[in-house]
Amino acid sequence: MATTKWVLDPTHSEVQFKVKHLVISTVTGSFKQFAGEVETEDDNFETAKVHFTADISSIDTNQEQRDQHLKSGDFFDAEAHPQLVFDSTSMQKTGEGEYKLHGTLTLRGNARPVTLNVEYGGVATDFYGNQKAGFEVSGKISRKEFGLTWDGITEAGAIVVSDEVKLLASVQFAKQA
Repeated sequence: MATTKWVLDPTHSEVQFKVKHLVISTVTGSFKQFAGEVETEDDNFETAKVHFTADISSIDTNQEQRDQHLKSGDFFDAEAHPQLVFDSTSMQKTGEGEYKLHGTLTLRGNARPVTLNVEYGGVATDFYGNQKAGFEVSGKISRKEFGLTWDGITEAGAIVVSDEVKLLASVQFAKQA
């Protein structure tokens, strides 16, 4: 068996998070700078070993003041902890083109096990002859488990930011020769 390396194509990928604001609406944010690679035995993604990083300073929620707050010590503390890191421990096939990706997510210096849902979109060859593989990744984490414990309470007693954070990524990987 040959090891195949796949590298994340950032121009055809996006990494987002969603969090409830005041429990009534959702704020969506994204990371603009990220990288990742996957190693497989041959082209079998059940054997995938995934390494992914995102630069905390690249957070974008479409509102500069909120972005600065998220990068501050109240939340991600980007200066002391500049990256989010995910390293997989296993990939488990659960159905046709469906997987559970188990691994360790490190945020703000706190490493915790997480399980992400992965939907395999297939493999295609682009205009330049490069083989690409596409995936939709989703999951949920508790931000407080990662040390993101800031809580705002309104005068009416409503929680400003929910504990649960939804993670969503649409990613494309290019097979390396």
